[in-house]
Amino acid sequence: MDADYALFARIVESGSLSAAGRAVGLSPAMVSKRLARLEARLGAALVNRTTRRLALTETGERFHRDVLAILKAVEEAEARVAGQSAGPSGLLRVSAPTSFGRLHIAPHLKRFLDDYPRVELDLDLSDGFVDLMAERIDVAVRITPAVGGGVTARRLATNRRILCAAPAYIAEHGAPEDTAALARHRLLAATGQFPWRLSGADENSGARTVAIDGTSRVRTNSSEVVRELCIAGVGIALRSLWDVSADLAAGRLVRILSDCEGSADVGIYAVSPRRTEIAPAVRAFTDFLESLYRPVPLWERQPPLTGTAVL
Repeated sequence: MDADYALFARIVESGSLSAAGRAVGLSPAMVSKRLARLEARLGAALVNRTTRRLALTETGERFHRDVLAILKAVEEAEARVAGQSAGPSGLLRVSAPTSFGRLHIAPHLKRFLDDYPRVELDLDLSDGFVDLMAERIDVAVRITPAVGGGVTARRLATNRRILCAAPAYIAEHGAPEDTAALARHRLLAATGQFPWRLSGADENSGARTVAIDGTSRVRTNSSEVVRELCIAGVGIALRSLWDVSADLAAGRLVRILSDCEGSADVGIYAVSPRRTEIAPAVRAFTDFLESLYRPVPLWERQPPLTGTAVL
């Protein structure tokens, strides 16, 4: 394979010619010369050079995606030729939401790594949307109503969400008697999390699904901050059970409106780029995740809903 392709990918990953050069043991001048040679051969500019940073051209962005796919295919082909395809091996790149990864993936990784000693794991925790191809991700955990096309997805669990608040908040403000009363309370949500869609709500109105719109008492892009504010007694939040089950069991939070849950269309998925052949390490890690969360997720294997607000 053309070594300039790998160097181009390294330049994009590093963000500068000098950083790419340090990574591969070349001078910035040599890196610049090889990049110019690649652009001349392709007959197109791949990178806009400025004094402060590098930026891909539109052509460069498309070429970068193709190069990443080529590099991944070569990596898998070399593993097969070397006879390593008999079992999971090599570098496995995994992406997951920050809190979920910290609480429900990281504590269990030792078992996976012990079972597959030839797998090297690269775990990236981020709450932003991750482009699987651009970031060369092998497996991503996504919590979403719909996965989208172009990927292979396995549903691991339903993301159950409940209304909750701290006992101190209930003592000061009381508990809402129905969903309509939520409008009179202090609500907490991260950016983009309103409206809340609650199922099985409001016996008086007979509604099966209720949409609750509102303004968060505190504006933040961090779901973890919302959880901490809720525990501190700032307001009522709609939280995933995987996030607050331990707090409910310990009494730091209590459940509000126990007949209501967030709509059940949100699932927890293991997602991989669609390929003709699934790498053994990808299959092993996806099976490992499924063993943690099915048939009953870890966070529901102990009674998590012990705290319920009493009117």
